[in-house]
Amino acid sequence: MKKIISILAASAMLLTATACSSGSGSSSDSSNTSSSAEGSDGFKIDKLRVGSDVAYPPFEYFDTDGTTPIGVDMELAEALGEKLGCEVEIVNTAWDGIFAGLSKGDYDVIISAVTITSERLLDFDFSDPYIENWQSIVVMADGEVKPADPSELAGLRVGYQEDTTSDIYLTDFIDKNGITVDTYEYATVMNAYDDLAAGRLDAVISDSTVATKYIADSKYEQSWIQTEGEPELFGVCMPKGSTELQKAVNDALTEIKADGTLDKIFNTYF
Repeated sequence: MKKIISILAASAMLLTATACSSGSGSSSDSSNTSSSAEGSDGFKIDKLRVGSDVAYPPFEYFDTDGTTPIGVDMELAEALGEKLGCEVEIVNTAWDGIFAGLSKGDYDVIISAVTITSERLLDFDFSDPYIENWQSIVVMADGEVKPADPSELAGLRVGYQEDTTSDIYLTDFIDKNGITVDTYEYATVMNAYDDLAAGRLDAVISDSTVATKYIADSKYEQSWIQTEGEPELFGVCMPKGSTELQKAVNDALTEIKADGTLDKIFNTYF
């Protein structure tokens, strides 16, 4: 299986913080969260540092000014901060180092379209899920190939973001079915779609929730979406043992689901 790595300069860049109310105090949570303002059941947090790979539309990407992070997860982070009564600071981090950064304490949580998997649950805690996702194949609308399922990717040039569930899904499918696919790994899904548009790929396999952003442009077309099995679930990822932070985030999620905030965010981007 051929793999070509698209290398991007990756840096952990602090982005403009979202201001929320704050107070004083200290946290008893086992995470690295700095604390002050009172949240759910007496849990206090002054600032929530959010690690995110801001190159994954529609979940996180830069606005036209090139500096303002926007998207589903960015608005979700802001909404959580408002419910927790704290400041939110976005730490832009390349996907290939995002979990290591959480373990080192570079930020308190990851909100970056992170799928809750059994493997990740061994090392991290997660919030309740906030969205469902499937795998999908996207091609050019005027392209000659329109694979109707993963078996029809045989012999094609297929791109995907490395170390994602798309990577895992396609790799497992190839191994189990013994097909030959010319695979190309990318550091960001945006680069994969750019190469598809440039004719360097025949197809991209990505999250269906991401595909919606691209197929809204008539030059792209979704030729297949996963229907077998259970959907993937995205959640807020945090260090193992973050009992109080996990409960506070879950309580905040429950509130933004109940008051319509989450639906409003989804309706903006999907």
